[in-house]
Amino acid sequence: MARGVKKPVEEKIREKQEIIKALKIRLQKENEELEILLKEEREKNMEALSRYLSEVHLSPEEAAAILKKEMETDKSCVA
Repeated sequence: MARGVKKPVEEKIREKQEIIKALKIRLQKENEELEILLKEEREKNMEALSRYLSEVHLSPEEAAAILKKEMETDKSCVA
């Protein structure tokens, strides 16, 4: 059974370098999309928290003080 001509090692190296370059570009794009999604999630969480604080008539500073006091009195809480 006849086999095809083997590629020279230089060509194999070049092909692998091209594959790695393409993967790096893909990874960068995926990371950018991930950052966008994480930002959207943070904004959604902040909006929900803001609505809740408004409903219970607390300012962010008051809520932070309450949480800080609770954390100081309950040493079993771990941030």
